[in-house]
Parts: sequence; C-alpha cells; structure tokens
Amino acid sequence: MVVEWLTFAVDPDHRETFIQVDNDIWTASLSQYPGFISKEVWISPDLLDQVVLIMRWQTRDQWKAIPPAELDAITQRFEAALQGISYRMIDAREYQVRRYPVMY
Repeated sequence: MVVEWLTFAVDPDHRETFIQVDNDIWTASLSQYPGFISKEVWISPDLLDQVVLIMRWQTRDQWKAIPPAELDAITQRFEAALQGISYRMIDAREYQVRRYPVMY
C-alpha cells in the first residue's frame, strides 16, 4: 500500500468549505480509479489554517496511472467550485506501508 500525504494552507474561515468541495470533487473523482482504497481529512485544533489529506492506494503504479489531463480537469472543476477561495499546497509526501509480524 502507498500513502499520498498532502498538506494545504487554507484561510481558517474557509476551511470547512475547502474540505466539502474537496470531498465532492477530488474524493468522488479519485475513488473511481483502480487502486484507490480510502481517503481521510485531518485537521488540527492548533493549526486552523491547514488541512491534511491522506489517500491510500493499493500500488504506486495504480496511483500514478491517472492521466495528467484528467488530473488537470479535476483541478479546474475544484478551483471553479471554490469560487475564488485561495489555498496552496505546502507539503506533498509519499509513504509506503510496511507490515511486520508482531513479536511476543
């Protein structure tokens, strides 16, 4: 499993709108692609201007197989739906999940 970790800076007054629009557009779109497992939204009571999105994919190849033109189209729909609410990505990471047997 591969984890995609994205952190966005968003005006605290618009954070909930950002999260809802992200769910309606990005989550709905990504969930249609092979390999998509799940998505979580993390918010901190101490960092009101940040939103962390965690996506889980079966494999990196499946995640990266999404055509760039389709990602661009989703981005355009997302930005149009935000109606001028500004945001910026401040961090993007990729992790591989490793599982080992529990030793007693």
